[in-house]
Amino acid sequence: MKLSRRSFLGGSALAALAAPRLALARGLLTDPGLDDVVKRALAAATKAGASYADVRLVRRRNERVNTREDRIEHVGSSEEYGIGVRVIAKGAWGFSATPLVTVAEAERVAKQAVAIAHANSKLLERPVTLAPVPANVDVWQTPLVKDPFKIPLEDKAELLLAINAAAMKVAGVKFVTSWYAAIQEWKIFASTDGAYIEQELVRLGPGYSVTAVDEKRGEFETRDHGLPPMQAGWEYVEDSTLLADARRIGEEAVEKLKAPSVVPGKRDLILDPSNLWLTIHESIGHPTELDRAMGYEANFAGTSFATPDKLGKLKIGSPILTFYADKTTPGGLATCGYDDDGVKTQRWNLVENGVFVGYQTTREQAGWINEKASRGTSYADSYASFPFQRMPNVSLAPAPRERSLDDLIASTDDGVLVSGNGSWSIDHQRLNFQFGGQVFWEIKKGKKTRMLRDVAYQANTLEFWSACDAIGGKSSWALGGSFNDGKGEPTQSNSVSHGCPPARFRQQNILTTNRRAGS
Repeated sequence: MKLSRRSFLGGSALAALAAPRLALARGLLTDPGLDDVVKRALAAATKAGASYADVRLVRRRNERVNTREDRIEHVGSSEEYGIGVRVIAKGAWGFSATPLVTVAEAERVAKQAVAIAHANSKLLERPVTLAPVPANVDVWQTPLVKDPFKIPLEDKAELLLAINAAAMKVAGVKFVTSWYAAIQEWKIFASTDGAYIEQELVRLGPGYSVTAVDEKRGEFETRDHGLPPMQAGWEYVEDSTLLADARRIGEEAVEKLKAPSVVPGKRDLILDPSNLWLTIHESIGHPTELDRAMGYEANFAGTSFATPDKLGKLKIGSPILTFYADKTTPGGLATCGYDDDGVKTQRWNLVENGVFVGYQTTREQAGWINEKASRGTSYADSYASFPFQRMPNVSLAPAPRERSLDDLIASTDDGVLVSGNGSWSIDHQRLNFQFGGQVFWEIKKGKKTRMLRDVAYQANTLEFWSACDAIGGKSSWALGGSFNDGKGEPTQSNSVSHGCPPARFRQQNILTTNRRAGS
């Protein structure tokens, strides 16, 4: 039975809560008592003195299968479930959580969150002020056909072992590891501002790595498959070319082992989307996180060169480049209907025609730069984690006219093409960096001539993006991404995707990473 507004609110004291329990997206919520847990937690926080409170009920499931050659090495499955209550009292944040989802525990942690806020207020530099938000009441879920958590583990292991067997048939291949990982995140968010939102997100990421060995020279090279993790159902795996590509991936690992090292120097650089997405993540995504730009966050990724005084002024790249943030991108790992502030997700530009124009913000952060509304980038990776600003899907818009990777190659006289991700490093202001890759091709007079190895490119963020003179069109645009973007202390992990077309960068510093003796 649906609750009426009056029965959910339980009286005029909580009139701001305006939220009935929703018709469920997939029948996930089976205990109607959870509505009472939510209501009582908000009521307890308000009674204890909170000027604002929100509740998150979160169930998170993880599944992983790892194999090597002809054997299963690991099968893992975990689940956590609990409730977190966040409040503002005396102008300060307070937060508490519990894995016991009962009315008594919800009321206890709500009161504890207020007590923590009171303690925090003694050290407050400025009171927390939240940008306004509509009282959103909604259901959102990952569009999918087949729930991957209902697919037997045997089917997943069978696919991985078949991939291994196919790759091992290639002469010179000695090792193959393969994996499958999936995350299911179900949550209810409710607040004293009137929000009542139910969401379910399903993410999965299969892959494998092939190693070729030259026993005479004592050398080896690896080649990973480039299928990106995605927010999707099991049909994403079924429709993929994971198994069909296994022999080719093995052959490329062997070819890479036999390839010559790159000759270092200045050359044109073409980056496939399977490589470029990570460069976007590090040099555009992290610098436009407002807390980093203002010096409030430096964990893992440092601070940022894109400080607020440069907003609307700093030229980050060439005029053909527009980078946008988007938590609505179909399949994007950071995509959802609403963030953990209850803000409806959206798309907006971070860099427009080469100029830095926007930040990633939360309800708390919007006022820091005199914006009236949040961009909807608040997220917590667990019921027991405090929500804070996390990266949305940050992508490079394609060119207005069609241009393919082959077109970029055909118009390049002397260059290197890089595909896939390798090692990387970047300084704490996100300016000076070095990236590797998986597979490298020499380009001569508009043609791919031979595979290379030991390639890395080194650049400065502003110089690098300013040197971009050509990008692909819409049909060449593709998503890449990661399950594990770390930030904060204690560390939280965020899943995020980055879309882009292939792109060309004129006269970049190409390095050799060759450390082999006698080279």
